[in-house]
Amino acid sequence: MNITIRRVEPTDHEALHRLYSGRQVIWGTTQLPFPSLEMWRKRLAEPPEGIYGIVACVEGEVVGHLNIHTNPNRPRRQHAAGIGISVRDDFQGQGVGTALMQAALDVADNWLNVQRLELEVYTDNEPAVRLYQRAGFVIEGTLRQYSFRDGRYVDVYAMARFRPAGAPE
Repeated sequence: MNITIRRVEPTDHEALHRLYSGRQVIWGTTQLPFPSLEMWRKRLAEPPEGIYGIVACVEGEVVGHLNIHTNPNRPRRQHAAGIGISVRDDFQGQGVGTALMQAALDVADNWLNVQRLELEVYTDNEPAVRLYQRAGFVIEGTLRQYSFRDGRYVDVYAMARFRPAGAPE
């Protein structure tokens, strides 16, 4: 499968609406089910400062999304950024998440000067935890009853990755 990574565009709102309408995607995020198309149109048309979004495409179709959230207005946290990643239900387990993560690490390390990259992941989302560990993230702690999902409170791991030694400063 040929996966292409590119910057997210405002015209991707319909594709991201479809992606975030998937049951597995909602299960793995803190998003609410049944997102509106208009919400995605607005979010992509007017992105907040410090958000760098990329998408993964297969045969021109958006099948994955990743945001890097920097801290442009928090001087003491400018060395850190967070990420959020989702892969469309029918493309999970096929390398899309890996391709997005590799692109995000390149941007974070070589273009944004991020020293610390952070994320939260549900403790029962084992495939995502394995993806993040392969990318160099480590579990720093467990946040108990972090989110309400599917009728109950669930825990998340706080994970982080530091720029590897020898990477550009």
